[in-house]
Amino acid sequence: MEYSLLVQKIIDQYKNGLPFAFYALPGDDNLVCYLQKDKMAHHVVSFTDNGMVLAPFNSEKEKYFIPTEKSEVIRSEFISEKLPLEELTITEAAKDRIRHEQLVTDAKIAIQQRKAHKIVVSRSKKVQLKPIELDRIIYRLLNLFPDAFRYVWFHPETGIWCGASPELLVKTDGIAFSTMALAGTKKIGGHFEPDWTSKEITEQEYVTEAITDCLQKVTSIIKISRTVTHRAGPVAHLRTDITGILKKGKATLDTISETLHPTPAVCGTPQKFAKEFILEKEGYDREFYTGFVGPVNRKDSNSFLFVNLRCAKIEEGMASFYVGGGITSDSIPESEWVETQNKLQSMLQVLHPFLK
Repeated sequence: MEYSLLVQKIIDQYKNGLPFAFYALPGDDNLVCYLQKDKMAHHVVSFTDNGMVLAPFNSEKEKYFIPTEKSEVIRSEFISEKLPLEELTITEAAKDRIRHEQLVTDAKIAIQQRKAHKIVVSRSKKVQLKPIELDRIIYRLLNLFPDAFRYVWFHPETGIWCGASPELLVKTDGIAFSTMALAGTKKIGGHFEPDWTSKEITEQEYVTEAITDCLQKVTSIIKISRTVTHRAGPVAHLRTDITGILKKGKATLDTISETLHPTPAVCGTPQKFAKEFILEKEGYDREFYTGFVGPVNRKDSNSFLFVNLRCAKIEEGMASFYVGGGITSDSIPESEWVETQNKLQSMLQVLHPFLK
């Protein structure tokens, strides 16, 4: 189907209050869209059907699912256009900065007491919107971040979620799998390589080690790449690719996603303490931020799940932006605040035509 016709079908779907989801894989100029035929809320416990999933950070809450069999599934190619990234500013309240820096300090204290190696803390920022135009949001999302996993999801129960994630949770292809350790953040400009400090390098090592350790029980082979700089819009991260073979009969998409989620890159390590700290101290519900999103294809065991980063929620004339950072013993609260401001840039780029 032609791109313009598909976008119009998405707009009509939204006007009718019907669920939909679409995605484009990193580096790909093809859209896959699910237009659900009714307003029913589908939840998934195990991945036994084909469709698209949106899962929350807190795995005790329900995963939403748009099943292929309940939807019209349309594929379309779009012509990509390079859009410039602008330096955008947004008003931040002093009390929000103080609160986030205190949260970072509390996390550092817990780490210094040897309760954790790393804790990922985050915050949300709400901004009023003018009436949105879905076609412009889709166009900007697809073209601003061509190397990310780009998606838009809508259900009457969830509102609109959209994002451009740089982080793969897991890709499966038969019994082969791939994932990544992504940590450390630097604002970038031009083509210069970021000057990575011991804080970012140590954080990346914690993430890589924690992921490989937890994968031991569900894999028979694991290979770890060298660490490289991964550019994601206005910021860069340290990235290590992890590939391997799943244990026959013992590992499924369910078990490997449960093993990995939430990753050390969005929660911390050890996972149990870091998650308890987040749920107790952050003071807001992450909902689907730092959960995962992506297409599930059981027919050929070829599925892609991405960590839901660089995302925003749109509901009732408001946009909620979500940003965070990994805290280690070397973290500086003031620098962590600046890092969240840098990460805000991604979704601000997408939605700034509609900001009041």
